[in-house]
Amino acid sequence: MNKINLSDSEWKIMKVLWTHSPCTLKDIVTELEGETGWTKATVFTMLKRLIAKDAVTMEDDGSHHQYSPAISRKDAAITETASFLSRVYDGSVGLMISALTSRQSLSEEDIAELHKILDEAEKKQRG
Repeated sequence: MNKINLSDSEWKIMKVLWTHSPCTLKDIVTELEGETGWTKATVFTMLKRLIAKDAVTMEDDGSHHQYSPAISRKDAAITETASFLSRVYDGSVGLMISALTSRQSLSEEDIAELHKILDEAEKKQRG
């Protein structure tokens, strides 16, 4: 898995591509215009950066360029989560979970999901 760090703006474009791929530049601008107000030039510049990062691919179909994600949303989220965990909590999952749970109460479903995640992690660790 490539470790590609995405800016907040790049995440917006990637979300469009993960949902509606392949897309033309116009498709992306149209999808984001209400939320961001970005011009065609702005989106094009960000697409060039994403291509340089190997996060997006571009195909020429003869009349338009078609953009597609080159990384999965899951891989991008894993990289972002690891980066966040390292920066904010010095790599401590326990500190992060403690901070999250101290600010809000967890539903029974949240607690059950956390138990399931921890059980699966424990099984993986045991082999």
